[in-house]
Amino acid sequence: MSYTLRPDETFGVDVESTGYLAEHVDTGDRWVLNFGPQHPATHTTLRLVLELDGERVARCTPHIGYLHSGFEKLAEVLDYNQYVTIVSRMNYLSPVSNDICWHHCVEKLFGIDITPRCKVLRTIMAEMGRIQDHLLCIGAAALDMGAFTGFLYGFNPRETIYDIVDYISGQRFHPDWTRVGGLMKDLPDEETFKRMVKNFLRNDLSVAIKDIENLLNRNRIFLDRTVGIGKMTMEEANAWSITGPLARSTGIRRDLRKDAPYLCYADNWDGQGAEAVKFKVPISTDGDVFARYQVRCEEVKQSMSIIEQLIDNIPQGPIDTFADSKMVKPKKSEVYGSIEGLIQHFELIMTNRGWQPPIAECYGAHETANGELGYFIVSDGGPRPWRVKTRPPSFINYSIMAKLTEGHQLADVPAILGSLNIVAAELDR
Repeated sequence: MSYTLRPDETFGVDVESTGYLAEHVDTGDRWVLNFGPQHPATHTTLRLVLELDGERVARCTPHIGYLHSGFEKLAEVLDYNQYVTIVSRMNYLSPVSNDICWHHCVEKLFGIDITPRCKVLRTIMAEMGRIQDHLLCIGAAALDMGAFTGFLYGFNPRETIYDIVDYISGQRFHPDWTRVGGLMKDLPDEETFKRMVKNFLRNDLSVAIKDIENLLNRNRIFLDRTVGIGKMTMEEANAWSITGPLARSTGIRRDLRKDAPYLCYADNWDGQGAEAVKFKVPISTDGDVFARYQVRCEEVKQSMSIIEQLIDNIPQGPIDTFADSKMVKPKKSEVYGSIEGLIQHFELIMTNRGWQPPIAECYGAHETANGELGYFIVSDGGPRPWRVKTRPPSFINYSIMAKLTEGHQLADVPAILGSLNIVAAELDR
């Protein structure tokens, strides 16, 4: 992932760890600027209070809380299936990834192993969610720097992903697709699903990535705005608990799909010796805005490779573990056609006797587009979680925003903010 377009000292600002404010600013000349929440780059949900020395940022104080919705508290009044409608609204750029991660943690608490067919479908859609998230991040970041065409290149393929999500779940934006031990329903038609995914990868997505890279990779304006801007070292990323593309852009080789594999990223995922999907983890060492852009572009290509390995090898069989667990909602055919299915459905939906998890604590995490997304569940043995805590990558990654902007020009703030890909509903919760 090396690149050779970097000038020596013509881009960006080299800010020492001691801070621009302490060394360079005459405090008598500073003035305060509210950057957002109405600024287009802050998406009406973020506010940065900037102390400026002329055009240079002396200090940045982020303010959050403009979209606080009490998402975690809502888990205490919803059961383990109902809460999926809440988690999908935390990261609305790739909501299907939240669905998959939430029920991964619930199934870990319950001790449920999902079926091979369910694992493959979840893996495919998890990578679709990663692509969906990265395309908007790259496109919106380009838009914040004036490249409206780049935004269109990234945004148009996302419409096809919405069509695929709509096809499998019945909803375009918030699919609420997963259930404990399986999925809300099987594919309406497997061949149609395969055709839609293949057409998306080979036509829409491959063309879009090529267009984006042709437009931006050697674009002098884009390079001026990104190379050397918002630099983060490996040591800083570790100290601030940064994960995902931000961490990998500094040289950190950490990806939960490799380091704590799950679904089809793990060997023997089907119980019959199947090998894990093969992919590379993109790494850069420059740690600036341009490096984060490069890592995301390469991750999209790796996601395409993962989906192509799986799309023609979807196992047959059930999508849920109804026969093996009393924690799984039965299919309608079982409800209407067997007394066991009717009783299980009645207990899960109509009574408090259905959900009987162990009294325990459980943490489960996935490698989503922005980094490690995790859910910590505390169960008291009742039908609903006693407490739920989210480990949101946007909240963790946003914590370094002040450090990254210090010493840069005011015009660099949108570029740095866009490269962090902050999702406000996940940030505030």
